[in-house]
Amino acid sequence: MKNNRIVLFCAVMLIVLGFCQEHSTLHAQKPVFDLQDSLRGSITPERAWWDLTYYHLHVKPNPKDSSLLGDVLIVYKVVEPGQKMQIDLQEPMMIDSVIQSGKSISYDRLGNVYYLNLIEAPNKADINEIKIFYHGKPKVSYRPPWDGGITWNRDSAGSPFIATACQGEGASLWWPCKDHMYDEPDSMRISITVPKGLMGVANGRLEKIDKNRKNKMETFHWFVANPISNYVVNMNVAHYSHYSEIYAGEKGPLSCDYYVLPADLKKATEHFKQVPMMMKAFEYWFGPYPFYEDGYKLVQVPYPGMEHQSSVTYGNGFRNGFYGVDLSQTGWGSKFDFIIVHESAHEWFANNITYRDIADMWIHESFAAYSESLYTEYYFGKMAGYEYVRGTRANINNDRPIIGYYDVNYEGSGDMYPKGANMLHTLRQIVGNDSTWRALLRGLNREFYHQTVTTSQIEDYIASFLDLELASFFNQYLRDKRIPVFEYTLHEHMLRFRWNNCIDAFDMPLKINIDGKEQMIHPRTQWQATVLENPGENHVIDPDFYVAVINLQGSSDFGPE
Repeated sequence: MKNNRIVLFCAVMLIVLGFCQEHSTLHAQKPVFDLQDSLRGSITPERAWWDLTYYHLHVKPNPKDSSLLGDVLIVYKVVEPGQKMQIDLQEPMMIDSVIQSGKSISYDRLGNVYYLNLIEAPNKADINEIKIFYHGKPKVSYRPPWDGGITWNRDSAGSPFIATACQGEGASLWWPCKDHMYDEPDSMRISITVPKGLMGVANGRLEKIDKNRKNKMETFHWFVANPISNYVVNMNVAHYSHYSEIYAGEKGPLSCDYYVLPADLKKATEHFKQVPMMMKAFEYWFGPYPFYEDGYKLVQVPYPGMEHQSSVTYGNGFRNGFYGVDLSQTGWGSKFDFIIVHESAHEWFANNITYRDIADMWIHESFAAYSESLYTEYYFGKMAGYEYVRGTRANINNDRPIIGYYDVNYEGSGDMYPKGANMLHTLRQIVGNDSTWRALLRGLNREFYHQTVTTSQIEDYIASFLDLELASFFNQYLRDKRIPVFEYTLHEHMLRFRWNNCIDAFDMPLKINIDGKEQMIHPRTQWQATVLENPGENHVIDPDFYVAVINLQGSSDFGPE
């Protein structure tokens, strides 16, 4: 039995490593980028001149041949006059036609990019629209959500079980759009046409269901009242059972809807009692749920889960942990469902506060990973939360920086999860005031409400809010892969110390405990010394700082002579 548990743990940890890297390569060397990477990842001139305001996506999935047929209405505001518009749709998907003002317009294709040739140059501040008709067999995802695409499964009764997941590769895997994070529509409609008996579930609120008795098809119309990123737009199709409840939240009644397979309804109604618990903890730490107008949904899918805005997808088997495994190996991760907690935390950090470039994905994942500790702390106490986040350090690779490469759609190391969480936990120790820490988290969600942001904006806000100089702190943990090493010697009353294995300008205070007395010291990369009144025999570096520690006692390197 013990051996079986070890095998299960090792198997799940392989999945976890993929989850933590989420499309990240393990190679430390700089990858080679091509034109398609730049077209996908940068704000090209053909994107910059127009501001996206509204989408209406209509899609009809065909499970018989794994194809899609659809159209999308795009409404936009003219920032500067332009006649060539970039629309993204990845091969092998194809645009059939583009209509503007009742007329067909021509287009040219360059790989995954279409250039639409508008007939007339618009005027600045004009509100215009185009409608695109498309079809094709989108990329199939065999390992969602890490392998982007569409999953075409069947449930235990043989009914279609279809889901999308496309964070790294982008929404243009399955529908034509302006596929860059910097520009979000102010609102959106999603219409899904499926055979009678199935349900099409998407983001936002269900407006209506159109029934076509002739062809026995039904169209589910969903409306998203808030700005939404392309990659969190989702389509889920199954023979779902549905139930709902009302959560009494900070901003009033919040509708919580659940869509699960009929065979799992009984398990779901019991297991999903964790949703109100999650909402209570996160509204305490982060502020009000950011999408009251669109409600909250948990939708069963045939993969672990993902942070689709107001339509969080779930496939964790109605078990606590991640597939039943505690990622922290402390026992605390078995007290809650990892997917419900982690993916729902993204409603605040990802869907409310959204990275402008995927290179800054840490803004999503570091805070969401730390939310697991905060949830644990809220229900099981501060020390439990601290133990949890420290336990996740075993999953850190220190293979490459957390921040990726800009303008080429390339994120940083998967360390953005556990290392990013421990970076934030370290910062919390420097702050040393839980009320201030909570105010910072809530302040971030208030200051950047429904916005796309850069790392520098987040860094500047945190430093200003805390009135701390944090440039070297963030440079070390986000832009360098090394763990800073605290080196020291203690001889009689003399403590000598410095930072090593770090950037030249690294400057971070450190809490130490000597015979039960805590004090903060301020190491630099040059050797320093201080005289201790009562050095005692027991000296401990605070374990909640994510650093390595080396006692050089007996070494020839004792610092300055």
